[in-house]
Amino acid sequence: YTLEGGEWKIAHHHSSMMPEAQLAASSGAPAPIPDAEVRSLFSLWNNALATLDPDEVAKRYSKAPCLLPTVSDVPRTDYDSIKAYFVDFLKKEPQGTILESYVTSGPDWCMDDGIYEFTMGATGDKVKARYSFVYTLEGGEWKIAHHHSSMMPEAQLAASAELPLP
Repeated sequence: YTLEGGEWKIAHHHSSMMPEAQLAASSGAPAPIPDAEVRSLFSLWNNALATLDPDEVAKRYSKAPCLLPTVSDVPRTDYDSIKAYFVDFLKKEPQGTILESYVTSGPDWCMDDGIYEFTMGATGDKVKARYSFVYTLEGGEWKIAHHHSSMMPEAQLAASAELPLP
């Protein structure tokens, strides 16, 4: 600023784009995946569930995965253990719907976490759970690197409150 005739005036002004987009473009790195596309990755996994084929579901996971499933205390960290988990889970004929989704992403990874609900086709039961999916880009395809699913704590607390005391 400079003082001219009793008024402050802008002596120099600079305006430019934020550098992140330019750096990503010039480095050849892909731009972060749009939020809507991140949310659509769930459909690929959910469609694999609909096949009722544990092999198809396990193929959705990365080469170095971690699955922390809802109904197992065992972390699944390889293809065979993930497939084994889905052998039993798919007998329930699950189909999921995302109720709440919160997305974060970078150039070759993204995360979608929130709340989903499954309808078990075999029984009609509905199960609500918290989830997180971390996806990584492998060979041009988005794969699940980390998947955590846990039952809603309020439902568990309510169920335990109904148990008779010893």
